[in-house]
Amino acid sequence: MSTSYPPTYIVVHPKENRRKCSLWPLRGRPDLVFVRFRPDLSLELPGYVRLSVHGPPLTERDAQCGLLLLDGTWRYAEQMEKHFASVPPRSLPGLRTAYPRRSKLFEEPAGGLASVEALYAAYRLLGRPTDGLLDHYRWAEEFLRANGWLEDARRGD
Repeated sequence: MSTSYPPTYIVVHPKENRRKCSLWPLRGRPDLVFVRFRPDLSLELPGYVRLSVHGPPLTERDAQCGLLLLDGTWRYAEQMEKHFASVPPRSLPGLRTAYPRRSKLFEEPAGGLASVEALYAAYRLLGRPTDGLLDHYRWAEEFLRANGWLEDARRGD
């Protein structure tokens, strides 16, 4: 798979449970760079935008930007966001998750998506190939249906 856009950086919190990580099966893809988060991590990401529940919506104007996705529970992602505050945030509003969340300790943000859902939605909105992104995601069909993309995905759009 050759890309005409910068790779997507996925910064994974060290306490992220690999068994529950929706992105872990995507390791090895040439368009994705997985990095383990640590407090002294230094990444230079000029021309990148950070997927976030806060910030202006991701649009076609961001098509040539690289993507930064912070992967961890909501609590850990919030900690990592502070570390990457210099990377402009972009949101994915109006989408519905299919991931069955039930946190008894923390309130989850409205409009929050599973990491693989956010990656798929961002790639789709930016016109990037989505092939294989949801292949290992247990709730892929429900996510696509909830957002009106199921028929498009079946056609390969």
